[in-house]
Amino acid sequence: MSGYYEIRHIVGFEETNLVGNVYYVNYLRWQGRCREMFLKDRAPAVLEEVRDDLKLFTLKVDCEFFAEITAFDELAVRMRLEELTQTQIQFTFDYVLLERDGEETLVARGRQRIACMRGPNTATVPTRVPEALRDALAPYAVSTAAVSP
Repeated sequence: MSGYYEIRHIVGFEETNLVGNVYYVNYLRWQGRCREMFLKDRAPAVLEEVRDDLKLFTLKVDCEFFAEITAFDELAVRMRLEELTQTQIQFTFDYVLLERDGEETLVARGRQRIACMRGPNTATVPTRVPEALRDALAPYAVSTAAVSP
């Protein structure tokens, strides 16, 4: 077990600006994509709950940049569980440039905090993180202290 959930991405021209650097908003988009693919791959039962009335509200996102990446760079987005409470989850994301020679360079690090809610859009209330999601996230915890009952 690697300790993180990973997706791979090759940067396209449409994700860069005029000088060839990646727009910052794409890092946030990749966080969302990684989270979605995690649900599809590791917690498909939670997707059924989302189709019913579970809502995963993003409360906060951030990203700190260490190096620039450009079109056709290959990137690994690695997600870990940083904190799990009764109703909220906080993830960390490492954005790692995968070099042709096998080297890896950390180019950015981000965080995302989500809350689990249920109910109609006009009356959502916090709800416990589904057990299926808790179980799926357990192998990706930064430390066992990050998970509270």
